[in-house]
Amino acid sequence: MDSWTETDIADQTGRVALITGANSGIGWEAARALAQHGAHVVLACRTRSKAEDARQRIVDSNPSGSVSLVDLDLSSLESVRHGAAEVLEGFARLDLLINNAGVMATPQLLTADGFEMQLGTNHLGHFALTGLLMPVLLATPGSRVVNVSSMAHRFGSIDFDDLQSERKYKAWGAYGQSKLANLLFTFELQRRLAATNADTIAVAAHPGISNTNLTASTGGIAGRLAELTKPIGNLFSQSAQMGALPTLRAAVDPAAQGGDYFGPGGFMEQRGHPEKVDSSSKSKDVGAALRLWDVSTQLTGVGFEALR
Repeated sequence: MDSWTETDIADQTGRVALITGANSGIGWEAARALAQHGAHVVLACRTRSKAEDARQRIVDSNPSGSVSLVDLDLSSLESVRHGAAEVLEGFARLDLLINNAGVMATPQLLTADGFEMQLGTNHLGHFALTGLLMPVLLATPGSRVVNVSSMAHRFGSIDFDDLQSERKYKAWGAYGQSKLANLLFTFELQRRLAATNADTIAVAAHPGISNTNLTASTGGIAGRLAELTKPIGNLFSQSAQMGALPTLRAAVDPAAQGGDYFGPGGFMEQRGHPEKVDSSSKSKDVGAALRLWDVSTQLTGVGFEALR
């Protein structure tokens, strides 16, 4: 099979895609590629000035599609609700919801709602956003939810007894937990979509090791080490444009099915063109997925009523 690239993206004219954290890195590259293939892309970002700059850079690339902005801070449920309401009011369709934004190995911080920052931003914020946008997703034929996870899900574990890492905080452990949560959410969402015979599917992707600014959120010794070793890391990483390909394939490949997981096809999934890959046994734990869904519903107040 030939390597999958941006040239495999079909015409996206008339389609609407919302991408969180689209002001930089793989989120921006995915937004650019979709806009260049005719989609209207909504950049859902925390910082307006960065979003405006990102939009202008896409416009300067002369896309056949168009770009708009929505203010969205995933670490605030109030912001998530306002952003979702703006999307529901402004768009009659939503073909792609790409839950891309994330923070990595931060110091011990809390979201506006008192959640551990990484779980709150990477999982709970996206869980709430997806639930709030579910009505327009279900109303759009062939729509998809794409959750961006990470190879770090493999060392993650959901600690239901200390979900917010209040008793013991380890930055990388909390990151792994949040990325495992992304996959548990994807697979449980797909089960629920299938149970209602919805035309919407849920898929996931990971970028391998990509040269992005995600380490900018890493604080403390880990952050300083990441900056010091970045020149060496760049030798083994791939570009953000390559890192965006698994997300793009999950979003637009006609052969993709609900529950599929895409990542780089090279050595240890670190780099290379996107292929369907496997995930850890923990990510396939149906009991853990159900429990996480219930806890996430309780914490966010978002119940996915549209799927009932």
